[in-house]
Amino acid sequence: MTSPTPPTSAADAHKYGVLFVFAAGVLWSTVGLGIRMMEDAVVWQILLYRSISMSLFLYVVIRVRSGESPFVQVRRLGFPAVIAGFSLVAAYSGGIYSIQNTSVANAMLLFATAPFMAAVLGWIILREPVHVATWVAIAVAIGGIAIMVADQSGSIVLKGSLAALGSAFGFAVFTVALRWGRTGEMLPSVFLSGLFAAFVTYGICQFSGLSVSLGIRDGAISMGMGVFQVGAGLILYTLGSRSLPAAELALLSLAEVLLGPVWVWLFLGETASPNTLIGGTVLLAAIAGNAISGKCRKPPPIIAP
Repeated sequence: MTSPTPPTSAADAHKYGVLFVFAAGVLWSTVGLGIRMMEDAVVWQILLYRSISMSLFLYVVIRVRSGESPFVQVRRLGFPAVIAGFSLVAAYSGGIYSIQNTSVANAMLLFATAPFMAAVLGWIILREPVHVATWVAIAVAIGGIAIMVADQSGSIVLKGSLAALGSAFGFAVFTVALRWGRTGEMLPSVFLSGLFAAFVTYGICQFSGLSVSLGIRDGAISMGMGVFQVGAGLILYTLGSRSLPAAELALLSLAEVLLGPVWVWLFLGETASPNTLIGGTVLLAAIAGNAISGKCRKPPPIIAP
């Protein structure tokens, strides 16, 4: 009598899921290093080139993966995909601006508040219940953020921190829009966000007198980030997330937050302030605690607004 194979298959799927999601976090964690390596490019120029390369890359991937045009998929997803796309434009812009104006550690840690913001938005917009443990984690996270920004009053660093929180809010809106549209398929909306970002940033560059041509170094880094840092990371995350529960995804996502400051410290010698380290530790504890408390919980049903 042969032994059943599903447990082995499930174990393999889980193993590869962990590997893929962790690899995605590693790729995403390089955003700070990539932006720090820029010589002259500002946020709108970086985002223009990154968006173009990301959109082209995702167009090919979606065509090969599904056999249909990403525009067909976007049309099928409807209005939620448009909201998701525009929200990512805000997230991208805030993310790049924040890293250019505050430490990578500060920015990456504040990006990590996006799941908490998504929980609150889901509660308000989709009427999804929020577990008590998540409310406690949100309160602890707010305390950590307060510590991180306590010494930044009136400085450009404070603007960078606010931009990082704005970026996290954009990602939260993206998450809620996907749930509103009742789809876990991220690639079409991200493809659309690249198109939106390319048009918006080109217009901003023209209006503000910024050149749309970059040096070879800045252009290559920006386009490389679109393909490898965003595009490839997203594909790995999409593949891996199918076999992992939400709690494990949240814990593995900490790889992005923790590794981002490590790269700039190793390669560029950038360090974080004591307030960032203390507040960031509190924030990471809130994220990890919420993820651990949710390992046995199922996601709530979606109620369309």
